Amino acid sequence: RSSAKLVAPLGCLVSRQKHTLPDLPYDYAALEPHINAEIMQLHHSKHHATYVNNLNVAEEKYKEALAKGDVTTQVSLQPALKFNGGGHINHSIFWTNLSPNGGGEPKGELLEAIKRDFGSFANFKEKLTAVSVGVQGSGWGWLGYNKEQGRLQIAACANQDPLQGTTGLIPLLGIDVWEHAYYLQYKNVRPDYLKAIWNVINWENVSSRYATCKK
Repeated sequence: RSSAKLVAPLGCLVSRQKHTLPDLPYDYAALEPHINAEIMQLHHSKHHATYVNNLNVAEEKYKEALAKGDVTTQVSLQPALKFNGGGHINHSIFWTNLSPNGGGEPKGELLEAIKRDFGSFANFKEKLTAVSVGVQGSGWGWLGYNKEQGRLQIAACANQDPLQGTTGLIPLLGIDVWEHAYYLQYKNVRPDYLKAIWNVINWENVSSRYATCKK
């Protein structure tokens, strides 16, 4: 069930300059029962891989248009770059935000910041869940850091819009609420998926991201 076996075929499609599908830091079945192995395998080896491949194609076309001074083509490629680039950025964060040893509450500076900006961890959890449930169609719920204001913020992004590139917030924790992230297990009941995902949130990773962006 390891991701490594499915990543290998991408080797022939990528070079040092191109984006590659990152390995998962755990097996596909490691997040069960909260997220099952079939979802993780399809999500990582199919969906994320497609974003990576399409991003590489779009970037290659953009380089050609740039070399030709073809501004019309450069502009026409922006949606593909945003969608596939965002998909690659978002999922690369998402996999590290999850862990079979996750769940519970954060500690230290992150917990103190959450209490300061949201009143309590319970309030924060409730607000991020509500924002994620409320995403219309496909998108993401995020905990981000507002560097200018020095505080944490919750935000929702549509489709694969990357948090920092579209809001300026530095991403700390992302929750994927596209149906491909949960439908095989939770059908159309997004709230049940969101209730379950808190059991596998990797607070060490989120805390590390918080410490890095404060420097």
